[in-house]
Parts: sequence; structure tokens; C-alpha cells
Amino acid sequence: MRTPELRRKLMVTLGLLLVYRVMASVLVPGINSAALTKLFANNSLLGLLNLFSGAGVQTGSGNSALSIVGTGLNPYINATIIMQLLQVSSVHLRELAKEGEKGQMRINQYTRWLTVPLAAVQAVGYTILLSSSSVNALSSPGPAEYIRIIATFTCSTIVLMWLGELITEYGVGQGVSLIIFAGIISQLPSAILGLLSTGGASFVTLVVVAAIAVAATSYIIWVQQATRKIPTQSAQRIVNQRSGVGIAGGRRNFFPLRVNTAGVIPIIFAISLMFFPTLFSNFFQSATGWVGVVATWVRINWQPNGGSIPVDILYNGVYFMLVFAFTYFYTSVVFDPVDISERLQKASTFIPGIRPGRATAEYLRRVMGRITFAGALFLGSVTVLLPLITSFITGTSSTTLYLGGTAILIVVGVALDTMKQIETQLIMRQQRGFIK
Repeated sequence: MRTPELRRKLMVTLGLLLVYRVMASVLVPGINSAALTKLFANNSLLGLLNLFSGAGVQTGSGNSALSIVGTGLNPYINATIIMQLLQVSSVHLRELAKEGEKGQMRINQYTRWLTVPLAAVQAVGYTILLSSSSVNALSSPGPAEYIRIIATFTCSTIVLMWLGELITEYGVGQGVSLIIFAGIISQLPSAILGLLSTGGASFVTLVVVAAIAVAATSYIIWVQQATRKIPTQSAQRIVNQRSGVGIAGGRRNFFPLRVNTAGVIPIIFAISLMFFPTLFSNFFQSATGWVGVVATWVRINWQPNGGSIPVDILYNGVYFMLVFAFTYFYTSVVFDPVDISERLQKASTFIPGIRPGRATAEYLRRVMGRITFAGALFLGSVTVLLPLITSFITGTSSTTLYLGGTAILIVVGVALDTMKQIETQLIMRQQRGFIK
């Protein structure tokens, strides 16, 4: 706090997060809170979507309430992912990405434009779900009410996107991640109260859950910080200033490969796909015949704890495999061994014992494939297995704990990234002072 620039950035970040929390406290009128509470209590998938939206639905020991930031930043996150995937297939976007800061600004503009229709589509989906006969969460359903809710959700997403970019530019840390971080932290007191008030949970149960959370946090930090260091050597030529004779030399270094390169993006992909059957079943819930029966069955059973043990096993198994597969997929998107090999070759850098060019690319692809296996197991165990194991040990319903592993993963990741940025700011300050 004694550093003026860092103190100003921290104040800007805290101020904008306060604006976000004020927005999250403004409720959408005309929502039946009892029906909303029942909806989120019976479907853990909606809780996961609420987690990534930045806690737009206020849940606790009492009734739930839907705020104006109900859709949150999900559309912006999805737009960002889509633009990253398009950079692989689109030559134009790939060229823009190579143009440096100017090209990245153009890609960010495309992302903002794409966020608007995605936010409108998600707002329409929420409105259809809230107005459905099985939920009946709207007090006065009608065209005017639908338009008002859709417009409110779409505009709030755009405002949150703007606040996140302001934090990234003028504050400390990544703005969108910090908004989701603040939403998760804000749910902690109500989550503790809910844990104590449901299922006869006692203080001992709370202590056991806290111990598991501490162990899970340590495990996540250990994996998030883990890297495979690939040794490299740079060829250089040292020129003697007196004689002008060049002497061949070299500099040893290493190229780090993160174990969890994909971050939480595979989880977002997996949740989106797992939510599709439930989303489509809402459109056919009023149908007659076998279509209505199938839609009702999917809406009731297709969730982590739908009541049927075989379906629960199938659901969690599919969820685990999707997280595993998307970890490999997204790692292949963000990690291009051919591009890295070319950049190493242009910098006169090579891996000892490996030929430059194609052999280096194959070596990096092979090593990355092995460590991605560990990263995929890590994400799957944290998001799928950790809540189930905790529920088995403590006897608490997995509905209460299902957000635990994913929430801890996000909180730890954002906290580590923000701490690194603060540390970088302090180091830059010390170096400038030393030079002066």
C-alpha cells in the first residue's frame, strides 16, 4: 500500500468490484422466490451455471432471489472461447493474432460484438425456463414481462463485461476472473449456514468439510504451480572488444510446460454440453405422448444426484470423460508445438539432443501429451470426484457440496494469478528505484 501506483490500482479494482456487488444486490421484480429456490435445489447444473455467472442468483438458507446480473459473464466467456477456437480455423483471425497488440484489440472487439447475441440467447433461455409450467417462477408472465427480463439480462452482461475490462486495464488482475471470484466468495457465508442447517449437519461436520477444503486447496496449488522444465540452450557469439574476434558460446535455460495448461475452460465446455439435454427438455415439457415422458425424465434425472443410482453413475462418468477429453482438446488449441519450435529456431535456441524443426515439435507434442494426462485427471478429480467423496465422508448431500471443487479451483487460480501480478508490480517498482 506504500507504492502509489499499486495502491491506486488496488483501489480501482476494489471500487469496480463494489459496483458489481451492488448490481448483484438489485433484484429482478416479479420473480417467485419459492419457485426459484425449488428450481435450484433440484438441479445442481443450474448451480454450476450460477457459479460461472458470478453468483447472479442469491442462494442461502432461505429463499433464492434472482438479481439483474442473472446471466452474468457466461456469454462473454463463451464468446472468448469461440474466438479462440476460430483462431485455429480462420486464417484472418490467425493473422490478426500475430499482429501483436493492434490485432488483439481487433479480436477483443469481435468478442464484444459476439457477446451481445449470446447474452440475448441465454436471456431468452432463462426466461423460457422461468415461465415454464413446471417452474412457474414469474408472477405475471406475458410478452412485456419477457421483453423486460431479456433486456435486463442482456444489458447487465454488457455492463459486467465493461467492468471486467476496466479492471484488467486500470486495476490489478484479470477483470472477468476477479468478478467470478468475488461472486464465489460472496456465497461463502450463506453456504456455511446452509451446511449447518441441512441434513442435521453439526459443527464436527463443518470442521471435516473445512479440513477437506484445506487439503483440496493445497492439492490444487501444488498442481497449478507444477511445470515440466524442458532444458534449452541458446547459441550465441561473444565478440572480444579488443581483438574483434568472435568466440562461440552458449546459454543454458529451460522452457516451462504447465501441467494444467487448459485452466478451467474444459469444465465450462463440459458443463455446457451436460446442460443441453435439460435445456432441450424444457422446450418439450408440455408435449404429449412419449416426447413429454422423455422430457420429464431428463429434467428430473439428468443431474449429478437425480435419485437413480445407475443414472447418477452414468452422469458423473460422462461428465468426467468430457472434462478429460476437453482438457486435451483445449490444450491442443492453446499450445502449438510447431509454432513454438519455429520460434525457438528463429531465436537460435534448441533442446539438447533434439534436432531443431520437426523433431523438436514432435518432442514437445509427446511431452505435452503426457503431462496433459495428469492435468486431465486433476481437473476430473477436483470437479467430479471431490464433491462425491466429501459427501460420502461427511454424509452431507452432494447438492450442497457439488460446487465445492470447481469453486476452490477458480478461487485458487484467480488468487495465484492476482498475487503474481502484484508481485510483478512490486519488482518493477524496485528496479526503477534502483536505476534512479
